[in-house]
Amino acid sequence: MKNQSIKQVVAIGVGAALFVVIGMISIPTPVPNTSIQLQYAVQSLLSIIFGPLVGLLVGLIGHAVKDSLAGYGLWWTWIIASGLFGLAVGLFRKYIRVTQGVFELKDIVFFNLIQIVANALVWGVLAPLGDVVIYQEAAEKVFAQGIVAGIANAVTVAIAGTLLLLAYSRTQTRSGSLKKD
Repeated sequence: MKNQSIKQVVAIGVGAALFVVIGMISIPTPVPNTSIQLQYAVQSLLSIIFGPLVGLLVGLIGHAVKDSLAGYGLWWTWIIASGLFGLAVGLFRKYIRVTQGVFELKDIVFFNLIQIVANALVWGVLAPLGDVVIYQEAAEKVFAQGIVAGIANAVTVAIAGTLLLLAYSRTQTRSGSLKKD
């Protein structure tokens, strides 16, 4: 158990650092202050491998540090949404078999259903509602930002996250493949 805790702490640190570095790559969208973000693919990989706590902390720490370094201040509603995305994806890790060396079509479909729902909820609902309630932002603006961010994140995780999980699964020994004859 101690070894697993050490792995999780390392995964959180490395994951948060990757979240920051990859998050600095900003691909603009037509909606102001909203960009395509690639770090959620890495966060989803770590959430599936290490679980919901790692996914949560990678999002919270990584997003807070990224916002601090970017210089536009901490937007806690979006930071919390990043953490909740990792938590939500990580809650379903037992149903996605990458750590057993398996990532077949049904795993890919299930992973993408989970991440699309998680993206829709955190970016299309929670982050914008938080902005309206906490920051008194205009609902039309923040819901437009949230919907665009949710769609962009779902697409990037569907492509890059799926590829990362596929690559990771191929590094694992497939369950039952080392049976003694």
